[in-house]
Amino acid sequence: MVKRNLYSDIAMSGGFGFNVFTEDEIDKIHLATLEVLEKTGLYVGSQEAMDILEQGGAKTDREKKIAKFPSYLVEDCIRSAPPKVVLYGREPKHDVVLEGKRVNFCTFGQGVAIMEPDGTVRDSVNEDVGKAALLTDAMEEVDVCERSLTAGDAPDNVAPIHEAEVVFANTSKHTIYGPGNGWRAGKIIKMAQSIAGGEDNLKERPICTINCSPTSPLTLDENCCTGVMTCARAGVPCNLISMVMAGASGPITLPGSLVVHNSEILGAIVLHQLTCKGAPVIYGCSSLSFDLRLATTPVGSPECGMLNAGAPRLAQKYMLPSFSAGG
Repeated sequence: MVKRNLYSDIAMSGGFGFNVFTEDEIDKIHLATLEVLEKTGLYVGSQEAMDILEQGGAKTDREKKIAKFPSYLVEDCIRSAPPKVVLYGREPKHDVVLEGKRVNFCTFGQGVAIMEPDGTVRDSVNEDVGKAALLTDAMEEVDVCERSLTAGDAPDNVAPIHEAEVVFANTSKHTIYGPGNGWRAGKIIKMAQSIAGGEDNLKERPICTINCSPTSPLTLDENCCTGVMTCARAGVPCNLISMVMAGASGPITLPGSLVVHNSEILGAIVLHQLTCKGAPVIYGCSSLSFDLRLATTPVGSPECGMLNAGAPRLAQKYMLPSFSAGG
């Protein structure tokens, strides 16, 4: 039996909701996004990704590494992405359905330090990563386990692989990782295939999700592209998380930053779906505002909450499951 949580819907007393933008405003953001993708395009850092995009109908400038996306191509790839994604657990009782406006909760990564009971602070190590996963496994309120901490005692280039090993070992819930590139994503997926009993079994019941992040503004670098393509081919859910900073890497206005955010996500979805039609993908958001006076990114600001409430509205328009940063 899969787990279906409550809907987030202001029209229902059984859930909760927050209308940041009207339907007309969401439509305007969508139309502006299509114009950006078609007229300005995205920087694409991978030649293989450029090949896939070009063969799929995108217009590419190999010298400038710019890909431009006709509106019909964007719309086609949105429709080919599944509207429902199941995040499977190691045990079926932990299967979680992402669809419509249902609300689920997961941990969020990734911390770099631990405060001991006596108040002292130290860098986190791989053992802490495993303990955090074990704690998440015991918490009924948390549906999915994202690695919460960094393995500071592991070499940077392979730390995500060590983190995945201890997270897999300490929870039977669905797990989420941000490996940073396709090579590390492939290694984590190999682990998941071994646990699931082979490639086909993992495609049938993918027990992990891989985070892939565009770079704002309007960039799909090589690491993002290789991660997106690796996930699509393996049939593992790809959580596309844009991190636009309104006032720094995006316009100061929230709708303007959402246009940049949406352009990056939809461009990555096009690459993902052209790599493998129908592969599971999640519309993610961890965008926030930039404080121009203090040169900080206040994650507790109202603007951060508004951006992360607005992005799921766009995902709902496209009938895509969404992931959004909370408090």
